[in-house]
Amino acid sequence: MAKIVTVVGATGIQGGSVVRALLNEPSYSIRAITRDSKSDAAKALAEKGVEVVEADINKPDTLLSAFAGSYAIFAVTDYFGPLVTAGIYKSMDIESEKGINLANAAAATDSLKHYVWSSLPNSHENSGGKIVVPYYESKNRVDRHIKSIPHLLSKTTFAWFSWYAGNMNYPLYQPSPINSMDGEKLYVQLVGASPSTTLLPLMGDERTNVGLFVKAILDQPEKTLPGRIVRGLVEQMSIGELVATFASVHKIRAHCLQISEEDYAKIYPIWGSFSTSITAT
Repeated sequence: MAKIVTVVGATGIQGGSVVRALLNEPSYSIRAITRDSKSDAAKALAEKGVEVVEADINKPDTLLSAFAGSYAIFAVTDYFGPLVTAGIYKSMDIESEKGINLANAAAATDSLKHYVWSSLPNSHENSGGKIVVPYYESKNRVDRHIKSIPHLLSKTTFAWFSWYAGNMNYPLYQPSPINSMDGEKLYVQLVGASPSTTLLPLMGDERTNVGLFVKAILDQPEKTLPGRIVRGLVEQMSIGELVATFASVHKIRAHCLQISEEDYAKIYPIWGSFSTSITAT
């Protein structure tokens, strides 16, 4: 009998990737959690044979019934969704609360054998207390909660997924055109860190690779349990190399230029303030 793998955020980037990776695996039966089973995205999953169940992460009782009978659960939360309206610190609280709701529901699921929690490294500990990355810390709070529940921790894998290649599709990360002296269009990417020495851990195509890592986690519990960390990393590249690669693919001339944190915050008000807050402890 196929094991039920329940996927939170099944219509999103990470959850959608997990669904695609497991869809044709006869040993697994996929259950997708969604707030609206009548949405086009949910209907598309149902047409592929995925069991679609309605639940609201903000309402723990709905999660208990949605998780019932699950062999494994993939859980992910979104920090950036409420960022613009809620702000940096309130968004942290919102994400942490959702992650704790998911963990509590998972802990109450008797059938559960494997809980894959999408988290990130502890920036505060790793930097010796110098740096706190908001969307890392909001997930780390959930990590600590999971670790306070021994029977859930024994079933948990902490999955750390690296920087998405797809992030380059967002205007913030794309080089901007300027007029050059020779009349040829030139593109510039402004960054608040050293282009040559600041390395980015890259996930590659997140739409495919997240799911492949999760499948490997589920297929090899002897390596990924209890309470172990699996880092989803395909390669490392400096910011400058990343921009150069983008330029090569799109056949443009592009340069990466470092500016001060203060200037960066002026040019990109929301994201600049967010980036500056990372250094605050």
